[in-house]
Amino acid sequence: MIQKNQTIVPHLWYDKEAKEAAEFYVSIFPDSTITSITKLKDTPSGDTDVVSFELWGQKFMAISAGPYFKFNPSVSFMVNFDPSREKNAQEKIDEVWNKLSEGGTVLMPLDTYPFSKRYGWVQDKYGLSWQLILTNPEGEERPEIIPSLLFVNDTCGKAEEAIHFYLSVYNNSNQGHVARYPEGMEPNQEGTIMFADFVLENQWFTAMDSAEDHVFNFNEAISFMVYCDTQKEIDYYWEKLSAVPESEQCGWLKDKYGVSWQIVPREMVEIMSSSTPDQIDRVSKATFKMKKLDLEKIQKASKG
Repeated sequence: MIQKNQTIVPHLWYDKEAKEAAEFYVSIFPDSTITSITKLKDTPSGDTDVVSFELWGQKFMAISAGPYFKFNPSVSFMVNFDPSREKNAQEKIDEVWNKLSEGGTVLMPLDTYPFSKRYGWVQDKYGLSWQLILTNPEGEERPEIIPSLLFVNDTCGKAEEAIHFYLSVYNNSNQGHVARYPEGMEPNQEGTIMFADFVLENQWFTAMDSAEDHVFNFNEAISFMVYCDTQKEIDYYWEKLSAVPESEQCGWLKDKYGVSWQIVPREMVEIMSSSTPDQIDRVSKATFKMKKLDLEKIQKASKG
């Protein structure tokens, strides 16, 4: 299920390993490729690599920008192995699990659970979290890789509210499946979200509440880039989403639940992946001075 014009793209922040990690993931998942590697000079983090890649139809971007943010399980990626679409789905889930878990940390063992014959949750050797699941072929079709949000600590119990908020902000959006915690699953409160999925701008997400004792929260290590075609769109998302003024920088913002987004002109993404080094340098230096991005200034910087 390739998304040709993906509007929301997960962005992964690494210390120095963005290119190495992207190559690792591309070697593991089917139909995967690195689409571009761009070096940004003299950023606040020094010279940095920006890597664009696709895994099984899902576009990603990664950056090597210093040891400022660490991945944690508050954002993970659910990988659906559907026997109706994928031959030898069970063998493939085991194969991918073995590669991702090497040097990593198992959060939930690959095993049989009430919701799936085969499921496991693992942090790979770079700290990125993956949930691998053998899906029910009789269920509704979903993309192979889906970003997953885990609402914990102060945001626990707010997954449903957050879903409704995001659905109100984004176009081409709708609610999918919802499963609630039943009575007797303490510390999780009855009626809160055990699992839900939803679509924003044709991008599937999943969300869960967890009242367990977690030592992590949402942070900037994983953000979601929202590609905009006009300044009006940039202004709209900025106004709707930004809730933490001190987090506003270079198109980045943080919403009221702590999730990070990057509101960026699609044109800038194209410039950064396919222009001359001088153009890339001018555009990157221009954006460092901005909080909300200004498309006209970016276009002027590109033209010199």
